[in-house]
Amino acid sequence: MISYEGRSRHAVNLLRTIAFDRPEWTICHVSLMPATWMKYREALEELVLAHPRIFPGTRRGSRDFDAVGGDVLYEPGRHTDCWGAVWDNVERGLSSLPVRHPLEDWSAWESYRRPDPMTDDTFGPRGDWEEVRRGFEAARARGDLAAGGGLQHGFMYMRLYYLRGFEGLMMDFATDEPRVWELIAMVEGYNSAVIRKQVELGAEYMSFGDDLGLQRSLPISPAMWRRFIKPSYVRMFEPCRARDLPVYLHSDGHILEIIGDLIEAGVRVINPQVRANGLAGLAEAARGKVAINLDLDRQLFPFATPGEIEEHVGEAFEALHSPAGGLMLSAEAEPDVPLANIDALCTALERVCNPPEPEAT
Repeated sequence: MISYEGRSRHAVNLLRTIAFDRPEWTICHVSLMPATWMKYREALEELVLAHPRIFPGTRRGSRDFDAVGGDVLYEPGRHTDCWGAVWDNVERGLSSLPVRHPLEDWSAWESYRRPDPMTDDTFGPRGDWEEVRRGFEAARARGDLAAGGGLQHGFMYMRLYYLRGFEGLMMDFATDEPRVWELIAMVEGYNSAVIRKQVELGAEYMSFGDDLGLQRSLPISPAMWRRFIKPSYVRMFEPCRARDLPVYLHSDGHILEIIGDLIEAGVRVINPQVRANGLAGLAEAARGKVAINLDLDRQLFPFATPGEIEEHVGEAFEALHSPAGGLMLSAEAEPDVPLANIDALCTALERVCNPPEPEAT
């Protein structure tokens, strides 16, 4: 595990949380979608300024309410990625969906152009690798963790159906289509090259996202997941395991049956959804075994009262918290969440997680 020496208070708290080494506070985070800022504007800014322990460093007037952070997937229209998948967006500030799949017909396989992991990023050329190295060095110099990743959300399992289409991929698994193994190897190879490069350049903490579950189950059986998907995870994360680097994995949907497999592959922080897995299920499958960054119930936030929001946060904390560590709480607010409920989320997280006051600047 990475040494605490020379690290900032927040970096040490994160490392202690992951290591079950009695962190100072429970890490918490509220994510506000670009579309949420576009809707509420100055009113949301006032709310954020009222909760400096949740949003440290925020300055009045520093936010462009119409910005999407340079992410093309939050812009309207159709966008083609480096793999040839076409994405469609119908509302600025919310993300796109893949609508065209370049390998939906296997007849395109022989002529398919494979992206180069060293030069092709998802929506444009990859940046200078030396700049990545300098960024890692600057983070360490500040006392922060050198955080890497460099792969689009849906980097492995989801990328397979971005290429084949969901039904096509499910049929490939069901019929043991020989070419699906070549497809898996291609995507895994791209990802592995990026991961190895970032580790070589000095990454200390690697973050990924791949939605492995559906609302109530995995899309395939656990046995089939272990056959087709798990080996890639094991191989991709090998450089991280070799250097004992924490791996963070966001994964929407029901994943209870494979949390143990993800731990074996090297995941040290899992970011699961509470509604799809349940507090009892997560307590049994993950509590004390892997750090949990719990995704609080986004499907509740638009419809609940502020009191119900606070009750939900408290129940989640009580079910999964331990003084030893291993728990973080996260909430994402879409534009359908009332301001009063966003305020209740922040208030509840301040109460149960007790994050520190921001340092004076």
